[in-house]
Order: sequence, then C-alpha cells, then structure tokens
Amino acid sequence: MSDISLSDITKMYGTFAAVKGVSLKVDQGELVTILGPSGSGKTTLLSLIAGLIQPSSGQIHIGGRDVTRLPSGQRNVGLVFQSYALFPHMTVFNNVAFPLKVRNYSSKEIEQAVPEALKTVRLQHLAERKPSQLSGGQQQRVALARAFVFQPDILLLDEPLAALDRKLREEVQVELRELQRNLNITTVLVTHDQEEALSLSDRIMVLDEGQIQQIGSPEEVYLRPANRFVADFLGTANFLTGSVHGSNGSWHMKLESGVSVPCSPPPGSGQDQRCMIIRPEKLALKPSGEAGPRAAVRDAIYLGQTVRYVLDAEIGDGLVAVAAPEPRYHVGENVTLQWKPSDTWFVDPPAA
Repeated sequence: MSDISLSDITKMYGTFAAVKGVSLKVDQGELVTILGPSGSGKTTLLSLIAGLIQPSSGQIHIGGRDVTRLPSGQRNVGLVFQSYALFPHMTVFNNVAFPLKVRNYSSKEIEQAVPEALKTVRLQHLAERKPSQLSGGQQQRVALARAFVFQPDILLLDEPLAALDRKLREEVQVELRELQRNLNITTVLVTHDQEEALSLSDRIMVLDEGQIQQIGSPEEVYLRPANRFVADFLGTANFLTGSVHGSNGSWHMKLESGVSVPCSPPPGSGQDQRCMIIRPEKLALKPSGEAGPRAAVRDAIYLGQTVRYVLDAEIGDGLVAVAAPEPRYHVGENVTLQWKPSDTWFVDPPAA
C-alpha cells in the first residue's frame, strides 16, 4: 500500500527553475494526471518521482518512506515511456522478465510471474513473438506488463499512448484504466492530451512553467477552472468580459457592446470588471428570432456525433458551440444563443 507525497519540490538548472515549489499528495490506488503544455515541467516532475534526477530542494515520500535522495533502482517504481523502450532482440516473455532478472528473481519465480503478467494484459498467446511482430497497442501492453511484473509500489507513465493512432489510443485508454483499477496501483500519468487526462484521471494537476495551476477532479478543472490559463488550455472556452450586476439570484454581465447576458453569481461583490467563460457544449443554438444574443454561423464542421460551429455574434466574434447534428445550421445562417446562468464560470480577467 503506497501513496506519493511531494513537499515543496523545486528543480533548478542553473538559474532556470523547471519545477517551482510543487506539493502533491497521491493516495493509494489513485490515478493522477500531470497535464500541461510542452516545457511546463511535466516530465521533469515525473523524473523526480522516479529518481532519474534529484530535486534542488523539497522532499519526496513513497509509502511513507523518504526517497528524496534514493536512486531510481531503490525506489521500486514501474516506468512506461512514450517509446515503450522494448528490447527488439528479445521475445515478449524475455522483455517482461527483464526487470525480474536484474532483481535476481529465481527461474521458478520468473516462470510464474511473467505468464501471470502477460495474462493480465491478455498477451499470453504472444509470449514468443518479438516486438517487431506486434501492433502498437500490443507493444504498449508489453511495456505495461514489464512495468508491473515485479509488483512496484507505484506506476509512472510518461505519454504512454502518444504513439498510437486516435482509435487505438481510445481503446487502450479503456484497457489502461481497467488494469490500473484491478491492480489498485498508485499511478501518475504525464500527458499533454486533454481528452486523455479527462477520461483516465481520478484527479488532474494542471502545470504551467513549473508551477501548479490547479488540482482537482476532471469535472472540477474543466467546469470550474481556477484561472484563465486552465480554462483556455483544458478544452475550448468562450470568454466574455464585462461588469456584473444583480442580486437575489438574478445576475447579468453588461458587455462593452452594451448587451447584457445572464450569468452565475460572481465571487465577491459585483459591478467590477469580470471575465466569464462558457464551454462550447453549454452554448445552445436556437432559430433566429428567439430570445437571446444574435449570431451568424461563420463555419460548421461536421464531426459525426456533433457539429462544431464557429459564430460571429453581437457579444463577440469567433465564439464556438458544439451541438448535435440536428437541427443543422448552415454557414451564413442567423441564429440565437442561449445558455443557463449556472453553466457560466468566472476566471481572472486578461491583463491590462
């Protein structure tokens, strides 16, 4: 039973801080995703947990044990990299057996553990194949089996699905989540893919420039972002800026154009300048003439289950709405926009 605790972790490279004062607690059996853009410090933070590099300051505990200065080989950590790092000359069986051999497991123990690990990822029938004879998804599962065959305390995944095509990636996401839950292994996943983070995580930690921007459940960070960066990075957000007025449960934002739109109660008092977000799927399109701000369809992109609309509206140009394919609105058509006040959220306004 192992959890992970990071206390005020900082990693300096000369005068550059790759990670700045990060504190995080990952509970036993929890899957936490570190999400952020390239250069945000995601892989650096994962490498610090793994022991591949050491922090400049702060402490790392795994299962209550201080591992801050321990090398990777003494941390009992399972690692899966984006490239999978399988040995091309070895069979699937020997790839999975490798971490057991370097830990001096007996032949009998290896003969018992490897088939069990391959059975867990449903690859026992491919034990004698080489990696080149496997599909991308199968290679990824071999890498996972190798990472947990020695019963590590924690599992660390660095962009493990990035090399897969979209359809296969979605299939393997389901398999990975089921496997992680069945093993009940504490897991930290690094990704820049927002959909992957939302679908796999118990909690998401959004990182930017080495600092935590928000930690919360997928629903919290998506629907209630802590700031403008999180709102803009995690999915798509429509931003409206204006002053907020109201009371007794009825609030409106007055935009610079003079149009007033419904909103949720703002934090603190009203009337000062605010930035409000509306997610595209919360923005409903209605026929022209109904109540609500007017807009014209600039573009309509058919995505199968949904249509993505780009709108030029009296409340702002370039708004995005995602709706069911029917009713269909066409480029140039006039529409009305509607949303529930409870579907809006306030973040920090843009810098002056």
